[in-house]
Amino acid sequence: MITENSKKANVYSTANGFPYLHHPYGAMYSKPNGSLLLRDAHLIESLAHFDRERTPERVVHAKGGGCRFEFELTDSLSDLTIAAPYQEVGYKCPGIVRFSTVGGETASPDTARDPRGVSWKFYTKWGNHDWVFNNTPVFFIRDPNKFPHFIHTQKRFPQNNLGQSFDTSMYWDYLTQNLESIHQITYMFGDRGTPASWGEMNSYSGHTFKFVNKDGIFTYVQYHILADAGFKTLSNEEAAKLAGESPDYNQASLFTDLNNGKHPTYTCYIQTMTSEQAANFKYSINDLTKVWPHKDFPLRRFGKITLTENVGNYFSEIEQVAFSPSNTCIPGIDPSNDPVLQSRLFSYQDTQRHRLGTNYQQLPVNRPNNLVCPFTGKSYAGECPFNAVNFQKNGPMCFDNYGSNSNYISSFDRNIEFISNPCDIVREKSSNPSHSLFEGIVLDEQTKKHVEDEICVRLKQQAVIESKIDEVFYVSGVSQLDLEQPRRLYEKVYNEEDKKTFVKNVVSHASRISKEYIKVRVAQYFGLLNQDLGKAIAEGLNVEWEPITFGKYVESIGLVETI
Repeated sequence: MITENSKKANVYSTANGFPYLHHPYGAMYSKPNGSLLLRDAHLIESLAHFDRERTPERVVHAKGGGCRFEFELTDSLSDLTIAAPYQEVGYKCPGIVRFSTVGGETASPDTARDPRGVSWKFYTKWGNHDWVFNNTPVFFIRDPNKFPHFIHTQKRFPQNNLGQSFDTSMYWDYLTQNLESIHQITYMFGDRGTPASWGEMNSYSGHTFKFVNKDGIFTYVQYHILADAGFKTLSNEEAAKLAGESPDYNQASLFTDLNNGKHPTYTCYIQTMTSEQAANFKYSINDLTKVWPHKDFPLRRFGKITLTENVGNYFSEIEQVAFSPSNTCIPGIDPSNDPVLQSRLFSYQDTQRHRLGTNYQQLPVNRPNNLVCPFTGKSYAGECPFNAVNFQKNGPMCFDNYGSNSNYISSFDRNIEFISNPCDIVREKSSNPSHSLFEGIVLDEQTKKHVEDEICVRLKQQAVIESKIDEVFYVSGVSQLDLEQPRRLYEKVYNEEDKKTFVKNVVSHASRISKEYIKVRVAQYFGLLNQDLGKAIAEGLNVEWEPITFGKYVESIGLVETI
């Protein structure tokens, strides 16, 4: 990136760069005590910018903070993927990370009970690579269209604009009607729902990705980024106390720790699963509400992350930073058929275009190191093996318009080269990009041959679990399988003290439900995991306890008439 020259004086200037020769607080008048003059460009510039200086708040993950980090590859994954950053042991690159709550507004406390988003952006020499993770290995939903609805239930009531601190009815009404949420809820109302420190907190992909190796063979993968200091948490009372006394507690702690020379570290792991294992797996690998048992799919180490320093300006580097799972999917890494992941490939980039503008990836914090500088024609980092260019031109806030380069495959302007073999990105010295690679006419017989070859490759690699049906519409259904993993978490992982804390946390939150029947349903919801748990929650909410079976629970809510 272009850096400022610290040896030069900082001179107060107008936005076009010329020094302003008057007092910055002054204004131009027609006469003493007269009217302001519209020709006072400095005043107009100041007011107009002030009117526009707030970008729209993120719809989710609005509350957050972050810092810079360094990544080091400690163990090669070249047997699994051709993705360039995962090849040579010792490879290092800088990055930026943003930690956030999910449902809260910008001014909400960062100690609130909620999952934490943890998004990592790696400034590799081949381009930017993102991980958009959470601090729990599962999520509330597995149907993408449920996401907006679920988030709505965490926001303010439409009638009175009051939030969760007033009434939690919407929140629990949604959860108890969508049973697949119970695994995430069992994590979230344990101590993990209120982490004590961003630097001492794990993060997980949750989603399944595909690593593709040089032979074209793919392996299913999930990421686990584990804090070396362990996962430190707050009690419900501590989190609530800090929410009132220090709503920016986690952000302030990280800022202070880094300033004092403390540098939290994380070890990076993956779980792997072959297509054959996936076909025989009890659950779908496309289900975001399930985990892969570690005893069957052990962790494999590959990297180290060290938080290095605070950012220079919060707005420029944290508020304007933009992440997307589509940037996870670099050559050598493909998305799985997880429908929530598939929808996020679009949704994240779309919201950034709305929030920051169509050229948001040209902002310094989002700019790839190998993007061409509009002034020098070279990439920003000398070690980059190539300059990144494309055919996207114009639009608001376009800093890099690629000069005179064409915006299509031109037969007379051959300044842009193409690479077709993803392995050439790694084999930098043997790369032979060529403009002629995609120049010319495509014949129908070529297309047919290419499609036939692709089908052969896909059938060879095809996992049994991946449907060969062209098109189908459905909403995923729930079954007693959805209760197995959260029941194991509650009964086998939580000790007696954890169980008491879990009940207390749920009761504290659900006691703000204004509708009595939803309180009853909450107790029955947890009773499906464990009857003693349901009874304890019913007693805490002061409602009648009536244990019911899975079938009776479904019957009490009702079945949809059509999907």
